Parts: sequence; C-alpha cells; structure tokens
Amino acid sequence: MIRTATPADIPVIHALVRELADYEKALEEAKAAPEQLHEALFGERPAAFAHIAEDDTTGEAVGFALWFLNFSTWRGVHGIYLEDLYVRPEARGGGHGKALLTELARICVERGYERLEWSVLDWNAPSIAFYEALGARPQDEWTVYRLTDGALRTLAGPA
Repeated sequence: MIRTATPADIPVIHALVRELADYEKALEEAKAAPEQLHEALFGERPAAFAHIAEDDTTGEAVGFALWFLNFSTWRGVHGIYLEDLYVRPEARGGGHGKALLTELARICVERGYERLEWSVLDWNAPSIAFYEALGARPQDEWTVYRLTDGALRTLAGPA
C-alpha cells in the first residue's frame, strides 16, 4: 500500500533516510534532523513531498519516496524530481519500489507533468537494472555538479 506521508511519519522518514544513507555508504553525510524534515514536508511552505510504502500484512512502513517539483524550460511544465527512493532490504522484491514509482508517475500524468527524474549511484547495479526494467533510461550526456560546504560559501561571497 502506498500513501501520502503525514506529520506522524517524520520519525520513520528520518530513520529511512538514515538507512538509505548507510546503504549508499554515506551515513556521515545524512545530517538532516527530524525537525528539518518536518519543516520541508509540512511547514508553512512545503518544498518537498513524501509517500510511504506499507507492508500489506503488518501496516509497517517499509519504504518511502521523497520528491519535489522541478521545471523544464524546454517543455514549459513542472516535473517531479525524486530525491530519495528506498525500500528496506527485507521488503525488497515485494513490489514496494515499483508501487512508489507508479504513484509518482500517476501524479505526473494527472497533473500534466512531463518528467519524472532521479539520480542513481553508478555502482548500484540492482537499482539500475530495476529502473531500466521499468523503461527508465540513463541521461548519459549530462554530468551532475554540486556545490556544498566551503565551495558554496566561497562562491556566495560575504553575507
């Protein structure tokens, strides 16, 4: 079962974010506090959205998708950028990941969005195979760049 996250889901979303960071070998980089997630998802001006995958038998949260809107100047419409998709190892293969992506695709079609995009680590062969089996294709002609920490502050200059 896939459902829209509620404020009561913040503890499990936080735990799942940390599990994902650990899986991606970057737990030390997962610094978001539950309060920050709450503000981003449910604050005065939410900037992100989340869906929870629940086990059909127990109702326990076994995965999540956290996403936000992007915009294509070429197509002139919004799209969804999937920031995180994670299903706990013991629940993988149960259709939860596909159900989460299906829900996001449904939202795109319903709202007239023309893109559903995300990034995947190049070493994550199981996820790459899963995404390609759904019809997703890598955007090999693009390279992702990122400014963080000191480089971001240096470019921003003095306050």
